[in-house]
Amino acid sequence: MDMANALVLIAEDEAEIAAVIAAYLEREGMRTVRAADGRIALDLHLALKPDLVMLDVQMPKLDGWEVLTEIRRRGTTPVIMLTALDQDIDKLQALRIGADDYVVKPFNAVEVAARARAVLRRSGGSSASVLRSGPITIDLESHTVAVEQGSSLNHPVLTLTEFRLLAHLARSPMRVFGRGDLVDACMPGSDALDRTVDSHLSKLRRKLEDAGASGMVVNVRGVGYRLSGHAS
Repeated sequence: MDMANALVLIAEDEAEIAAVIAAYLEREGMRTVRAADGRIALDLHLALKPDLVMLDVQMPKLDGWEVLTEIRRRGTTPVIMLTALDQDIDKLQALRIGADDYVVKPFNAVEVAARARAVLRRSGGSSASVLRSGPITIDLESHTVAVEQGSSLNHPVLTLTEFRLLAHLARSPMRVFGRGDLVDACMPGSDALDRTVDSHLSKLRRKLEDAGASGMVVNVRGVGYRLSGHAS
């Protein structure tokens, strides 16, 4: 798979360890988001639907076993357990609950990145029902949008047309779409004029800005619109 499309949730309460793991994964082209306790990890897993979770066993509020159990109840997101516990019973428990791999601290960050690549390859990569661009995650099944802003998540409420426009732009980030292309793709059967597209995209831009994703919808003068790869 294209590792640049992979989002990895790092559930680790030791900030320095989380930062090192994130740096090595991002060097491989992956995106990362961090959670400092088990409850936040589950909230982010539900909202962002990451392609991989790197999960520490000993965390506050909910430990890694509880988080792994809930993730497995929800679905098949690949999980790599991170722990200082080097006991066979812990490895067996991780595999029994449903972990895909197990790394013992202290570990080599290069090895952790290699394990992440291997697990992502085995899992087949990211879900086609989830699109990502910069801080924006679009769930095509639930028709929801989440904007990551620091440690918080915002959920702009979009109309159906706004959602379709955002999803269409996100499928080909950085590509410029003409207004006619957007009408055909997002408003089929409509006799919408160019200014109607402009109006919908203006409202979409404002909602994204209010949610913390400024500058994502870009107007290329005389050509059309594209979605930026990052917020300004």
